[in-house]
Amino acid sequence: MTAESTVPTPAGQPRDLGSSAPVSVLPQRAGAAGFRFPDRLPAPRPESPLPLLVADGTAAAVPGSLMLTGTPHQPLLAALLVAASLLLRPRAPRRLPGVLDDLPALCGRITVVWLALAALVAAYAPPHALSARTLLLGLLLHAATGCAGRGVVHRWRRTALLNRPRAALVVGPAATAQRVASAVLRHPRCGVRPVGIVADEPGGGTGLPVLTTGEEVQRAVVQNGVREVLAVHPSVRTRQAPLLRALAESGCVVWEVDADAPACAGGRDRLAGFSCRRLEAGERRPGGAGKRVLDVTVSGVLLLLLSPLLLTCATLLRIIGGPGVLFRQERIGKDGRPFTLLKFRTHRPADEHESATRWSVADERRMPWFCRFLRRTSLDELLQLWNVFRGDMSLVGPRPERPYFVAQFSQTYPGYAARHRVPAGITGLAQINGLRGDTSIEDRARFDNAYIDDWSLWQDVCILLRTAVALVRPTGS
Repeated sequence: MTAESTVPTPAGQPRDLGSSAPVSVLPQRAGAAGFRFPDRLPAPRPESPLPLLVADGTAAAVPGSLMLTGTPHQPLLAALLVAASLLLRPRAPRRLPGVLDDLPALCGRITVVWLALAALVAAYAPPHALSARTLLLGLLLHAATGCAGRGVVHRWRRTALLNRPRAALVVGPAATAQRVASAVLRHPRCGVRPVGIVADEPGGGTGLPVLTTGEEVQRAVVQNGVREVLAVHPSVRTRQAPLLRALAESGCVVWEVDADAPACAGGRDRLAGFSCRRLEAGERRPGGAGKRVLDVTVSGVLLLLLSPLLLTCATLLRIIGGPGVLFRQERIGKDGRPFTLLKFRTHRPADEHESATRWSVADERRMPWFCRFLRRTSLDELLQLWNVFRGDMSLVGPRPERPYFVAQFSQTYPGYAARHRVPAGITGLAQINGLRGDTSIEDRARFDNAYIDDWSLWQDVCILLRTAVALVRPTGS
Protein backbone atom coordinates (compact mmCIF):
# COMPACT_ATOMS: atom_id res chain seq x y z
CA MET A 1 0.00 0.00 0.00
CA THR A 2 2.98 2.30 0.05
CA ALA A 3 3.87 4.93 -2.49
CA GLU A 4 7.25 3.30 -2.99
CA SER A 5 7.75 0.00 -4.72
CA THR A 6 10.52 0.04 -7.28
CA VAL A 7 13.86 1.69 -7.64
CA PRO A 8 13.02 4.01 -10.60
CA THR A 9 11.46 7.39 -9.95
CA PRO A 10 7.74 8.03 -10.61
CA ALA A 11 8.57 9.24 -14.10
CA GLY A 12 10.13 5.86 -14.81
CA GLN A 13 13.61 7.32 -15.34
CA PRO A 14 16.37 8.27 -12.93
CA ARG A 15 16.66 11.89 -12.01
CA ASP A 16 18.58 13.90 -9.48
CA LEU A 17 16.12 15.70 -7.31
CA GLY A 18 18.95 17.52 -5.68
CA SER A 19 18.82 19.27 -2.36
CA SER A 20 16.27 22.01 -1.91
CA ALA A 21 14.81 23.93 0.93
CA PRO A 22 11.53 22.58 2.26
CA VAL A 23 8.43 24.16 0.77
CA SER A 24 5.16 24.90 2.47
CA VAL A 25 2.82 21.99 1.94
CA LEU A 26 -0.28 24.15 2.26
CA PRO A 27 -0.57 27.91 1.81
CA GLN A 28 -0.56 29.61 5.17
CA ARG A 29 -3.74 31.37 6.25
CA ALA A 30 -1.73 34.41 7.22
CA GLY A 31 -1.17 35.03 3.53
CA ALA A 32 -4.77 36.10 3.14
CA ALA A 33 -4.08 39.23 5.15
CA GLY A 34 -3.08 41.06 1.96
CA PHE A 35 -6.54 40.50 0.50
CA ARG A 36 -8.82 41.85 3.20
CA PHE A 37 -11.89 43.26 1.48
CA PRO A 38 -13.90 46.23 2.77
CA ASP A 39 -16.81 45.63 5.11
CA ARG A 40 -19.12 47.63 2.83
CA LEU A 41 -19.37 44.61 0.52
CA PRO A 42 -22.83 43.26 1.47
CA ALA A 43 -23.15 39.56 2.12
CA PRO A 44 -25.11 37.73 -0.58
CA ARG A 45 -28.60 36.65 0.28
CA PRO A 46 -28.81 32.85 0.25
CA GLU A 47 -31.26 31.26 -2.10
CA SER A 48 -34.45 30.63 -0.20
CA PRO A 49 -35.67 27.01 -0.04
CA LEU A 50 -39.24 28.19 0.53
CA PRO A 51 -40.43 28.09 -3.13
CA LEU A 52 -39.37 24.46 -3.55
CA LEU A 53 -40.85 23.57 -0.15
CA VAL A 54 -44.19 25.06 -1.21
CA ALA A 55 -44.05 23.28 -4.58
CA ASP A 56 -43.24 19.90 -3.02
CA GLY A 57 -45.80 20.30 -0.24
CA THR A 58 -48.55 21.24 -2.68
CA ALA A 59 -47.60 18.36 -4.96
CA ALA A 60 -48.10 15.93 -2.07
CA ALA A 61 -51.30 17.55 -0.77
CA VAL A 62 -53.17 17.30 -4.08
CA PRO A 63 -53.01 13.49 -4.50
CA GLY A 64 -53.34 13.07 -0.74
CA SER A 65 -56.69 14.83 -0.71
CA LEU A 66 -57.98 13.18 -3.90
CA MET A 67 -56.75 9.60 -3.77
CA LEU A 68 -57.12 8.90 -0.04
CA THR A 69 -60.80 9.83 0.14
CA GLY A 70 -62.77 7.17 1.98
CA THR A 71 -59.87 5.84 4.01
CA PRO A 72 -60.04 6.18 7.80
CA HIS A 73 -58.18 9.16 9.23
CA GLN A 74 -57.81 10.64 5.75
CA PRO A 75 -56.56 14.06 6.99
CA LEU A 76 -53.89 12.36 9.10
CA LEU A 77 -52.73 10.16 6.22
CA ALA A 78 -52.58 13.18 3.90
CA ALA A 79 -50.55 15.06 6.48
CA LEU A 80 -48.15 12.11 6.79
CA LEU A 81 -47.83 12.01 3.00
CA VAL A 82 -46.94 15.71 2.88
CA ALA A 83 -44.46 15.43 5.78
CA ALA A 84 -42.72 12.39 4.33
CA SER A 85 -42.50 14.04 0.90
CA LEU A 86 -40.87 17.13 2.39
CA LEU A 87 -38.42 15.10 4.46
CA LEU A 88 -37.37 13.04 1.45
CA ARG A 89 -37.55 15.81 -1.11
CA PRO A 90 -34.64 15.81 -3.60
CA ARG A 91 -32.23 18.67 -3.43
CA ALA A 92 -31.17 20.60 -6.53
CA PRO A 93 -27.37 20.81 -6.42
CA ARG A 94 -26.93 22.15 -9.93
CA ARG A 95 -26.31 25.78 -10.76
CA LEU A 96 -29.41 26.04 -12.96
CA PRO A 97 -31.38 22.83 -12.44
CA GLY A 98 -34.20 21.76 -14.67
CA VAL A 99 -37.19 19.56 -13.99
CA LEU A 100 -35.61 16.69 -15.92
CA ASP A 101 -32.58 16.86 -13.63
CA ASP A 102 -34.86 16.33 -10.63
CA LEU A 103 -37.11 13.70 -12.24
CA PRO A 104 -35.27 10.45 -11.33
CA ALA A 105 -34.74 11.37 -7.69
CA LEU A 106 -38.21 12.86 -7.41
CA CYS A 107 -39.97 9.77 -8.79
CA GLY A 108 -37.86 7.45 -6.64
CA ARG A 109 -38.74 9.27 -3.43
CA ILE A 110 -42.40 9.57 -4.35
CA THR A 111 -42.52 5.80 -4.94
CA VAL A 112 -40.96 5.14 -1.53
CA VAL A 113 -43.42 7.48 0.19
CA TRP A 114 -46.51 5.92 -1.41
CA LEU A 115 -45.37 2.34 -0.83
CA ALA A 116 -44.70 3.14 2.84
CA LEU A 117 -48.13 4.79 3.13
CA ALA A 118 -49.81 1.79 1.50
CA ALA A 119 -48.04 -0.58 3.89
CA LEU A 120 -49.12 1.54 6.87
CA VAL A 121 -52.78 1.52 5.81
CA ALA A 122 -52.72 -2.22 5.10
CA ALA A 123 -51.20 -2.91 8.53
CA TYR A 124 -53.59 -0.81 10.63
CA ALA A 125 -56.77 -0.85 8.49
CA PRO A 126 -56.76 -3.96 6.26
CA PRO A 127 -60.33 -3.44 4.96
CA HIS A 128 -59.28 -0.03 3.61
CA ALA A 129 -55.98 -1.11 2.04
CA LEU A 130 -55.09 0.91 -1.03
CA SER A 131 -55.79 -0.87 -4.28
CA ALA A 132 -53.18 -1.18 -7.00
CA ARG A 133 -55.17 1.28 -9.13
CA THR A 134 -55.33 3.87 -6.33
CA LEU A 135 -51.62 3.44 -5.61
CA LEU A 136 -50.65 3.83 -9.26
CA LEU A 137 -52.88 6.87 -9.83
CA GLY A 138 -51.55 8.47 -6.64
CA LEU A 139 -47.98 7.92 -7.80
CA LEU A 140 -48.63 9.39 -11.23
CA LEU A 141 -50.59 12.39 -9.92
CA HIS A 142 -47.97 13.12 -7.26
CA ALA A 143 -45.13 12.90 -9.81
CA ALA A 144 -46.96 15.11 -12.31
CA THR A 145 -47.81 17.84 -9.78
CA GLY A 146 -44.29 17.64 -8.32
CA CYS A 147 -42.66 18.08 -11.72
CA ALA A 148 -45.01 20.93 -12.61
CA GLY A 149 -44.36 22.78 -9.35
CA ARG A 150 -40.61 22.38 -9.53
CA GLY A 151 -40.62 23.36 -13.19
CA VAL A 152 -42.31 26.66 -12.33
CA VAL A 153 -39.78 27.38 -9.55
CA HIS A 154 -36.77 26.53 -11.73
CA ARG A 155 -38.07 28.64 -14.62
CA TRP A 156 -38.64 31.59 -12.33
CA ARG A 157 -35.09 31.33 -10.95
CA ARG A 158 -33.53 30.98 -14.41
CA THR A 159 -35.43 34.04 -15.64
CA ALA A 160 -34.27 36.05 -12.63
CA LEU A 161 -30.63 35.08 -13.27
CA LEU A 162 -30.94 35.86 -16.98
CA ASN A 163 -32.28 39.34 -16.22
CA ARG A 164 -29.79 40.00 -13.42
CA PRO A 165 -26.70 37.80 -13.91
CA ARG A 166 -24.16 37.52 -11.13
CA ALA A 167 -20.91 39.37 -11.66
CA ALA A 168 -17.88 37.05 -11.59
CA LEU A 169 -14.10 37.12 -11.60
CA VAL A 170 -12.16 34.46 -13.52
CA VAL A 171 -8.93 33.38 -11.78
CA GLY A 172 -6.17 31.57 -13.63
CA PRO A 173 -3.60 31.91 -16.42
CA ALA A 174 -4.63 34.87 -18.56
CA ALA A 175 -5.09 32.97 -21.84
CA THR A 176 -7.14 30.16 -20.27
CA ALA A 177 -9.19 32.58 -18.16
CA GLN A 178 -10.01 34.73 -21.19
CA ARG A 179 -11.12 31.64 -23.12
CA VAL A 180 -13.45 30.52 -20.31
CA ALA A 181 -14.77 34.05 -19.76
CA SER A 182 -15.55 34.46 -23.46
CA ALA A 183 -17.44 31.16 -23.51
CA VAL A 184 -19.48 32.16 -20.45
CA LEU A 185 -20.31 35.56 -21.97
CA ARG A 186 -21.55 33.81 -25.12
CA HIS A 187 -24.03 31.84 -22.99
CA PRO A 188 -26.00 34.36 -20.89
CA ARG A 189 -28.36 31.59 -19.77
CA CYS A 190 -25.60 30.56 -17.36
CA GLY A 191 -26.60 33.50 -15.18
CA VAL A 192 -22.95 34.58 -14.78
CA ARG A 193 -21.32 37.72 -16.21
CA PRO A 194 -17.49 37.78 -16.00
CA VAL A 195 -16.19 41.28 -15.30
CA GLY A 196 -12.45 40.68 -14.96
CA ILE A 197 -9.54 38.24 -15.14
CA VAL A 198 -7.25 37.67 -12.15
CA ALA A 199 -3.81 36.52 -13.33
CA ASP A 200 -0.17 36.76 -12.28
CA GLU A 201 0.71 38.82 -15.35
CA PRO A 202 -1.17 40.50 -18.24
CA GLY A 203 -1.75 38.47 -21.35
CA GLY A 204 -4.24 36.36 -23.21
CA GLY A 205 -5.18 38.91 -25.86
CA THR A 206 -7.87 41.52 -25.77
CA GLY A 207 -11.08 41.14 -23.82
CA LEU A 208 -11.85 41.61 -20.14
CA PRO A 209 -9.45 43.63 -17.98
CA VAL A 210 -6.65 41.59 -16.40
CA LEU A 211 -6.20 42.28 -12.68
CA THR A 212 -2.73 41.53 -11.34
CA THR A 213 -2.71 43.18 -7.89
CA GLY A 214 -4.77 42.81 -4.75
CA GLU A 215 -5.88 46.44 -4.93
CA GLU A 216 -7.27 45.95 -8.45
CA VAL A 217 -9.16 42.85 -7.34
CA GLN A 218 -10.64 44.66 -4.34
CA ARG A 219 -11.76 47.55 -6.52
CA ALA A 220 -13.38 45.20 -9.05
CA VAL A 221 -15.21 43.27 -6.33
CA VAL A 222 -16.67 46.41 -4.77
CA GLN A 223 -17.51 48.30 -7.97
CA ASN A 224 -19.10 45.35 -9.77
CA GLY A 225 -20.68 43.60 -6.80
CA VAL A 226 -18.85 40.37 -7.62
CA ARG A 227 -20.67 37.34 -6.28
CA GLU A 228 -18.98 34.43 -8.06
CA VAL A 229 -15.38 33.40 -8.68
CA LEU A 230 -14.31 30.91 -11.36
CA ALA A 231 -10.95 29.18 -10.77
CA VAL A 232 -9.96 27.75 -14.15
CA HIS A 233 -6.64 25.96 -13.56
CA PRO A 234 -5.67 23.11 -11.16
CA SER A 235 -2.79 25.13 -9.70
CA VAL A 236 -5.04 28.05 -8.78
CA ARG A 237 -6.32 26.42 -5.59
CA THR A 238 -2.76 26.25 -4.24
CA ARG A 239 -1.08 29.33 -5.75
CA GLN A 240 -4.04 31.67 -5.25
CA ALA A 241 -5.38 30.08 -2.05
CA PRO A 242 -5.15 33.28 0.07
CA LEU A 243 -7.04 35.27 -2.55
CA LEU A 244 -9.72 32.59 -3.02
CA ARG A 245 -10.14 32.31 0.74
CA ALA A 246 -10.52 36.06 1.11
CA LEU A 247 -13.07 36.18 -1.72
CA ALA A 248 -15.04 33.33 -0.16
CA GLU A 249 -15.00 35.01 3.25
CA SER A 250 -16.26 38.23 1.64
CA GLY A 251 -19.37 36.41 0.42
CA CYS A 252 -18.37 35.15 -3.03
CA VAL A 253 -19.16 31.63 -4.23
CA VAL A 254 -16.00 29.96 -5.57
CA TRP A 255 -16.27 27.46 -8.43
CA GLU A 256 -13.52 25.26 -9.84
CA VAL A 257 -13.92 25.06 -13.61
CA ASP A 258 -12.23 22.35 -15.67
CA ALA A 259 -11.24 24.31 -18.74
CA ASP A 260 -9.44 21.50 -20.58
CA ALA A 261 -11.13 18.16 -19.93
CA PRO A 262 -14.47 17.35 -21.61
CA ALA A 263 -17.49 18.01 -19.44
CA CYS A 264 -18.22 14.36 -18.78
CA ALA A 265 -17.40 14.02 -15.08
CA GLY A 266 -20.41 12.51 -13.37
CA GLY A 267 -22.03 14.36 -10.52
CA ARG A 268 -20.65 17.77 -11.52
CA ASP A 269 -22.38 20.99 -12.50
CA ARG A 270 -22.05 22.61 -15.90
CA LEU A 271 -21.15 26.17 -16.83
CA ALA A 272 -21.24 27.02 -20.54
CA GLY A 273 -20.39 23.38 -21.25
CA PHE A 274 -17.46 23.30 -18.79
CA SER A 275 -17.47 20.86 -15.91
CA CYS A 276 -17.40 22.71 -12.59
CA ARG A 277 -17.93 22.17 -8.90
CA ARG A 278 -18.37 24.44 -5.94
CA LEU A 279 -15.49 24.90 -3.49
CA GLU A 280 -16.38 25.51 0.12
CA ALA A 281 -14.68 28.33 2.01
CA GLY A 282 -11.44 27.09 3.51
CA GLU A 283 -11.76 23.85 1.54
CA ARG A 284 -14.12 21.08 2.45
CA ARG A 285 -12.36 18.64 4.74
CA PRO A 286 -13.88 15.22 5.10
CA GLY A 287 -13.92 13.47 8.40
CA GLY A 288 -15.45 14.44 11.67
CA ALA A 289 -16.64 12.12 14.38
CA GLY A 290 -17.89 9.41 11.99
CA LYS A 291 -14.56 8.95 10.25
CA ARG A 292 -12.63 8.95 13.53
CA VAL A 293 -14.99 6.41 15.09
CA LEU A 294 -14.51 4.17 12.04
CA ASP A 295 -10.73 4.53 12.30
CA VAL A 296 -10.53 3.76 16.00
CA THR A 297 -12.98 0.86 15.86
CA VAL A 298 -11.51 -0.90 12.85
CA SER A 299 -7.86 -0.32 13.75
CA GLY A 300 -8.42 -1.39 17.37
CA VAL A 301 -10.21 -4.58 16.39
CA LEU A 302 -7.60 -5.43 13.74
CA LEU A 303 -4.73 -4.83 16.16
CA LEU A 304 -6.30 -7.28 18.60
CA LEU A 305 -7.13 -9.90 15.98
CA LEU A 306 -3.79 -9.64 14.17
CA SER A 307 -1.58 -9.45 17.26
CA PRO A 308 -0.46 -13.13 16.89
CA LEU A 309 0.45 -12.49 13.23
CA LEU A 310 2.33 -9.29 14.13
CA LEU A 311 4.25 -11.12 16.86
CA THR A 312 5.13 -13.92 14.44
CA CYS A 313 6.40 -11.48 11.81
CA ALA A 314 8.46 -9.61 14.39
CA THR A 315 10.00 -12.86 15.68
CA LEU A 316 10.96 -14.10 12.21
CA LEU A 317 12.42 -10.71 11.29
CA ARG A 318 14.49 -10.75 14.50
CA ILE A 319 15.82 -14.22 13.68
CA ILE A 320 16.54 -13.45 10.01
CA GLY A 321 17.75 -9.85 10.16
CA GLY A 322 18.89 -9.33 13.71
CA PRO A 323 17.99 -6.42 16.02
CA GLY A 324 15.88 -3.56 14.81
CA VAL A 325 12.57 -5.08 13.78
CA LEU A 326 10.69 -1.77 13.60
CA PHE A 327 11.27 0.81 10.90
CA ARG A 328 10.49 4.43 11.81
CA GLN A 329 10.40 7.18 9.21
CA GLU A 330 9.20 10.76 9.15
CA ARG A 331 6.25 11.33 6.85
CA ILE A 332 4.06 14.34 6.12
CA GLY A 333 0.46 14.22 7.29
CA LYS A 334 -2.50 16.55 7.58
CA ASP A 335 -1.74 20.27 7.07
CA GLY A 336 1.91 19.46 6.41
CA ARG A 337 2.59 18.25 9.94
CA PRO A 338 5.25 15.52 10.21
CA PHE A 339 4.67 12.28 12.09
CA THR A 340 6.60 9.05 12.61
CA LEU A 341 5.31 6.21 10.44
CA LEU A 342 5.80 2.63 11.65
CA LYS A 343 6.53 -0.41 9.50
CA PHE A 344 8.30 -3.73 9.79
CA ARG A 345 11.91 -3.28 8.70
CA THR A 346 12.47 -5.06 5.38
CA HIS A 347 15.60 -3.16 4.29
CA ARG A 348 18.48 -1.43 6.03
CA PRO A 349 19.48 1.82 4.28
CA ALA A 350 23.14 2.76 4.20
CA ASP A 351 22.46 5.94 6.19
CA GLU A 352 19.76 8.43 7.12
CA HIS A 353 20.21 10.35 3.87
CA GLU A 354 19.45 7.28 1.79
CA SER A 355 16.42 6.51 3.94
CA ALA A 356 15.05 10.03 3.43
CA THR A 357 15.84 10.55 -0.27
CA ARG A 358 15.94 7.19 -2.05
CA TRP A 359 12.68 6.54 -3.85
CA SER A 360 12.45 2.78 -3.40
CA VAL A 361 14.29 -0.40 -2.52
CA ALA A 362 11.58 -3.00 -3.05
CA ASP A 363 13.08 -5.36 -5.60
CA GLU A 364 16.70 -5.52 -4.55
CA ARG A 365 17.89 -9.11 -4.72
CA ARG A 366 19.91 -8.80 -1.54
CA MET A 367 16.68 -8.52 0.44
CA PRO A 368 15.90 -11.76 2.40
CA TRP A 369 13.04 -13.88 1.10
CA PHE A 370 10.84 -13.19 4.13
CA CYS A 371 11.28 -9.42 3.69
CA ARG A 372 10.30 -9.68 0.05
CA PHE A 373 7.25 -11.70 1.13
CA LEU A 374 6.24 -9.01 3.63
CA ARG A 375 6.45 -6.28 1.02
CA ARG A 376 4.65 -8.30 -1.67
CA THR A 377 1.74 -9.02 0.68
CA SER A 378 1.78 -5.56 2.33
CA LEU A 379 2.15 -7.22 5.74
CA ASP A 380 4.95 -4.79 6.52
CA GLU A 381 2.30 -2.04 6.55
CA LEU A 382 0.18 -3.57 9.32
CA LEU A 383 1.96 -1.63 12.04
CA GLN A 384 0.45 1.54 10.59
CA LEU A 385 -2.77 0.45 12.28
CA TRP A 386 -1.13 1.80 15.42
CA ASN A 387 -0.61 5.15 13.66
CA VAL A 388 -4.32 5.12 12.83
CA PHE A 389 -5.30 4.21 16.39
CA ARG A 390 -3.15 7.06 17.73
CA GLY A 391 -4.61 9.57 15.30
CA ASP A 392 -1.49 10.18 13.17
CA MET A 393 -3.25 8.67 10.14
CA SER A 394 -6.62 7.46 8.95
CA LEU A 395 -7.57 4.12 7.44
CA VAL A 396 -8.45 5.84 4.16
CA GLY A 397 -6.69 8.87 2.76
CA PRO A 398 -3.77 9.97 0.59
CA ARG A 399 -0.62 7.90 1.15
CA PRO A 400 1.95 9.90 3.18
CA GLU A 401 5.34 10.69 1.70
CA ARG A 402 8.70 11.79 3.07
CA PRO A 403 9.40 15.54 3.45
CA TYR A 404 12.10 15.44 0.77
CA PHE A 405 9.69 14.16 -1.89
CA VAL A 406 6.76 16.26 -0.66
CA ALA A 407 8.85 19.38 -1.25
CA GLN A 408 9.75 18.26 -4.77
CA PHE A 409 6.32 16.99 -5.81
CA SER A 410 4.53 20.08 -4.44
CA GLN A 411 6.60 22.23 -6.77
CA THR A 412 6.30 19.93 -9.78
CA TYR A 413 2.74 18.59 -9.77
CA PRO A 414 -0.32 20.89 -9.52
CA GLY A 415 -2.63 19.82 -6.74
CA TYR A 416 -0.11 17.63 -4.92
CA ALA A 417 0.08 19.93 -1.89
CA ALA A 418 -3.73 19.99 -1.65
CA ARG A 419 -3.67 16.28 -0.73
CA HIS A 420 -2.59 17.30 2.77
CA ARG A 421 -5.96 18.83 3.59
CA VAL A 422 -6.86 15.57 5.32
CA PRO A 423 -5.02 12.94 7.37
CA ALA A 424 -2.86 10.51 5.44
CA GLY A 425 -4.21 7.00 5.01
CA ILE A 426 -3.11 3.39 4.83
CA THR A 427 -5.06 2.99 1.61
CA GLY A 428 -6.96 5.34 -0.66
CA LEU A 429 -8.81 5.90 -3.90
CA ALA A 430 -5.54 6.11 -5.84
CA GLN A 431 -4.31 2.76 -4.49
CA ILE A 432 -7.46 0.81 -5.35
CA ASN A 433 -7.23 2.23 -8.88
CA GLY A 434 -3.80 0.73 -9.39
CA LEU A 435 -1.73 3.81 -8.56
CA ARG A 436 0.85 2.09 -6.39
CA GLY A 437 4.55 1.70 -6.82
CA ASP A 438 6.22 3.34 -9.79
CA THR A 439 3.15 5.11 -11.16
CA SER A 440 2.27 8.68 -12.06
CA ILE A 441 2.44 11.13 -9.16
CA GLU A 442 0.18 13.50 -11.09
CA ASP A 443 -2.47 10.79 -11.40
CA ARG A 444 -2.22 9.97 -7.71
CA ALA A 445 -2.67 13.61 -6.75
CA ARG A 446 -5.74 13.84 -8.99
CA PHE A 447 -7.35 10.72 -7.48
CA ASP A 448 -6.49 11.79 -3.93
CA ASN A 449 -8.06 15.22 -4.43
CA ALA A 450 -11.12 13.63 -6.03
CA TYR A 451 -11.47 11.45 -2.92
CA ILE A 452 -11.29 14.52 -0.67
CA ASP A 453 -13.75 16.55 -2.73
CA ASP A 454 -16.33 13.74 -2.97
CA TRP A 455 -15.78 12.24 0.48
CA SER A 456 -18.44 10.26 2.28
CA LEU A 457 -18.24 7.68 5.04
CA TRP A 458 -19.71 5.09 2.71
CA GLN A 459 -16.93 5.78 0.22
CA ASP A 460 -14.41 5.00 2.98
CA VAL A 461 -16.15 1.69 3.64
CA CYS A 462 -16.13 0.82 -0.08
CA ILE A 463 -12.41 1.62 -0.38
CA LEU A 464 -11.64 -0.56 2.64
CA LEU A 465 -13.62 -3.46 1.17
CA ARG A 466 -11.88 -3.13 -2.20
CA THR A 467 -8.52 -2.98 -0.44
CA ALA A 468 -9.33 -6.18 1.45
CA VAL A 469 -10.16 -7.89 -1.84
CA ALA A 470 -6.90 -6.62 -3.38
CA LEU A 471 -4.90 -8.06 -0.48
CA VAL A 472 -6.17 -11.52 -1.37
CA ARG A 473 -4.52 -11.02 -4.75
CA PRO A 474 -1.33 -9.19 -3.75
CA THR A 475 0.73 -7.60 -6.47
CA GLY A 476 3.34 -5.93 -4.34
CA SER A 477 3.57 -2.78 -2.27
